[in-house]
Amino acid sequence: MEWMLALIIFIASYILIIMEKMNRALVACFGGILMLLVGVLDLDNAFLQHIDWHTIVLLLSMMILVSITSKSGLFEYIAITLAKMVKGKPIPILIVISTLTAVGSAMLNNVTTVLLIVPIVITLTRMLKITAIPYLLSVILASNIGGTATLIGDPPNLMIGQAVSHLSFNDFLIHLGPVVLVIYITVMTGVAFLYRDRLNVEEEEKINLMRVDPSLYLKQRGLLFKSVSVLMMTTVGFIIQPLLHVELTSIAMAGAVLLMLLTSDDERTEDVFQAVEWVTIFFFVGLFMLVGGLKEVGLIDEIAKSIIYYTEGDVPKTSLLILWTSGILSGFVDNIPFVAAMIPVILEFQEYGMTNLDPLWWALALGACLGGNGTLIGASSNVIVAGLAMKAKQPFTYVDFLKVGVPTALISFIISSVYIYFRYLVDFL
Repeated sequence: MEWMLALIIFIASYILIIMEKMNRALVACFGGILMLLVGVLDLDNAFLQHIDWHTIVLLLSMMILVSITSKSGLFEYIAITLAKMVKGKPIPILIVISTLTAVGSAMLNNVTTVLLIVPIVITLTRMLKITAIPYLLSVILASNIGGTATLIGDPPNLMIGQAVSHLSFNDFLIHLGPVVLVIYITVMTGVAFLYRDRLNVEEEEKINLMRVDPSLYLKQRGLLFKSVSVLMMTTVGFIIQPLLHVELTSIAMAGAVLLMLLTSDDERTEDVFQAVEWVTIFFFVGLFMLVGGLKEVGLIDEIAKSIIYYTEGDVPKTSLLILWTSGILSGFVDNIPFVAAMIPVILEFQEYGMTNLDPLWWALALGACLGGNGTLIGASSNVIVAGLAMKAKQPFTYVDFLKVGVPTALISFIISSVYIYFRYLVDFL
């Protein structure tokens, strides 16, 4: 009976989130509380097992870093410089911003990258007096695609890397990088074609932009030096994290607290905390509890085991089924618990005599990461961008995202299927 209650609560909450008649954070949190009240979850399990505090604190820390840095005028400087490089043309700007997002998501992680990129997008589109929505949607797509390429780009990859000792940072880049590049070029070509006639900048705005001196926006030089220094230190920490043997969350926390200490004379701590996107934070808390309820009653585990039962251990069939199943489900539930459920199931394949499980790992990574583009709640970066867009008065709906997200996800799965088949599965036939 508990599994039925958990499923009803999850589906009802999901429908309300899609309808957008109520604040999504309230809906998610209320759904999570219902999971507690009906006995699907208990408070200790919810807080200690299902809510991913690493993600929550990483997000909070990066919001603090970005909030303080934004006061220095750095984002305005970058935005104007980029726009002048392409002479204010809207489609080239979209490609530059998307490429910057994809590379940043691969080398840092997609959550950190979108927190840095979105303020640039908002500033730039305001200056050119055009809608920010196509750029924000492109940032989401690029962040999930770029994050798929490396071990640290997206949480599912990090989880797989921790579970499979022989897979290194370079392995992820070598095996996932080529297909990610093909997917990125294909998707961005489609996005540019889609918006080619919808984005127009008045000639007068282009002329005004070219006259602007971006250095004039660097108003607080002391704050700029401190914030950029700490931001760079934090970024370097992320890149060399495997050598430091320190959690990414710890590095982000250290950067946030250090910057608050260094800038306490310039920015009041109270004001910094008020600038945090608390709606997004609480939405994540509620979402983790909702998905935790499904995991607690065993629904996610059953889905994972049914995949193995259906394929009867056939590697090609299992790989492609894992790719598509993880991709589709990652659009509707957070990909982290699904990957957590799938890892031990895939490891059990060794007991059936399988010696090479790598095709299954790459299929899981591609499906879980790229599936985040399917819906607005499919990945952490999606939710963050939506929250920042709402704060900037450039909101887009769940359906707005579906129109570009679903085709992107399907194209990504098709390309990934072809890639996995010809690179890894031909020898099994």
